[in-house]
Parts: sequence; C-alpha cells; structure tokens
Amino acid sequence: MATNSFKSIHTLRRRHSIDCPYSSSSSSFFLKPTITKNPSSSTSFSNHNLITFSVSNTTPTSITTPTPTTPTPTHPFTVLEQHLSAQDFRQADEETRRLLIVLAGEAATKRGYVFFSEVKFINASDLKEIDSLWRKYSDNKFGYSVQKKIWNKVNRDFTSFFIKVRWMKKLEITEVDQYNYRAFPNEFIWELNDETPEGHLPLTNALRGTQLLSSIFTHPAFFEEGEEQEEKGESSNSGEDKVSVKKKGLFGDLRSKLFSKPDYSF
Repeated sequence: MATNSFKSIHTLRRRHSIDCPYSSSSSSFFLKPTITKNPSSSTSFSNHNLITFSVSNTTPTSITTPTPTTPTPTHPFTVLEQHLSAQDFRQADEETRRLLIVLAGEAATKRGYVFFSEVKFINASDLKEIDSLWRKYSDNKFGYSVQKKIWNKVNRDFTSFFIKVRWMKKLEITEVDQYNYRAFPNEFIWELNDETPEGHLPLTNALRGTQLLSSIFTHPAFFEEGEEQEEKGESSNSGEDKVSVKKKGLFGDLRSKLFSKPDYSF
C-alpha cells in the first residue's frame, strides 16, 4: 500500500508539471506547496501527508518605472556649428541656405527659396549668429560681414566682387580677360587653407540676380559705423539699381563684352 501511495503522489507531481502554464521561473506566477493532513480515514493514506499545490499571483513590491525624460531642445544653429567645427564647409553652406529660408518666414519655407524682399523679415540677431559662426571656424576668412567689406572695397560692384572672392574663374583661351561663373559644387573651394580666398563662403544663390545678396549685405545686422544713414537713403533703389549707379568697378561699361554668358548655378 505504501508503494501505491508513492506512485499516486509521483503521478500528481508529474501531471502538474505538464499542465500548469505558470511553472516557468521567469513568470510572476509561482507554485506554492501546501502540506495538509489527509482528511480521509482511508487506510491507504492514513500514515502519509498529501501534497497539494496552489497558484499565486504576486507583484514585486520593489519595481520602479523609469520616468521619461524630455529631450533638451536643439539650438537652431547647432547643426551649422557642428558642420563648421568639423570643417565640413560644404554641408555648412547647405545648412546656411536652409536657415535663411526658414528664418525668412512661412512663405519662403513653402516656396523653398528666399525673395530679396523677405530678407528684412530675418532678425538681425539670427544673421549675426550665422555670420559669427562662419568667422569663428574659418579664422575670419568666411562670413557675410567679411564679404560685405570686400564688396564695399570694390565700390559695391558685384562683378568685381565675384572675381575677388573667386566665384568666377578666368578663361585662358581668349585674347582679352574673360571670366565665367564657377560650376556648382565641384569648382568651388570647400577647404580652408592659405590658398583659400577671403570671403569665398558662404555662397548665395545668384540665379535671380544679385538683389538677394545685396539685401543681405545691407541688412541692419551688418551696418557699419557711419553707413546706416547711407543705407536708408538708398533703400528706395533696388540692388541692381545700386550697381548700375556705381559702375566704378573693374570693367565698367565693358562688362557685357568681357564676360561670357553667366551660369548662376549656386
């Protein structure tokens, strides 16, 4: 009879290990053994304890849920500074173009480019920050303020300015000096060294003329001492009008004869 009792208990244990879905140690459910006396007066179990099992669901008391952290807002000029600090001037130029579009307002953002008349909507502090970053990471070779000084030195003649910052290249197969616009992006200079021309970057798209660049140079962000009144007095003239009035540049009236057809590809 003792043998039969042992077999019954063994069968109960084996059946439970197969049928119970919570026997895994990774589950929060676990088996709790309970030892009870056999209530029956049957002779076969009178001298043995009956082992039964109960299923209990226990939640750990020490679980802590991590509190989600709110990411720190990115500074609007962080990406630009990252490219400039890495001396990746090609990507920095693209980021500068993107920033001008965003800063010019919703209409420019939807359009994908900036009208010269929208430059006035850009905050002076934002333009100054862009310019400051370019100067900081180029040893004062690049930046809008650097370009404006060059532009002023050539009497605000854009043809002379383009040659000075080497946005145009000299053609060597002609009898007279002729220049053409460099092809974007491969013919522009993206490295900073002793041979890099001052004011070469950032580029400004001249596809629609020079009014956009003129509007940037004459923005209040880049007013120099003593020129604010002059800028206000000329505000009624467009950028192209200013150039035509100040034809004291390198070539004057011979401009159309000395230059091949421009390719405003940047």
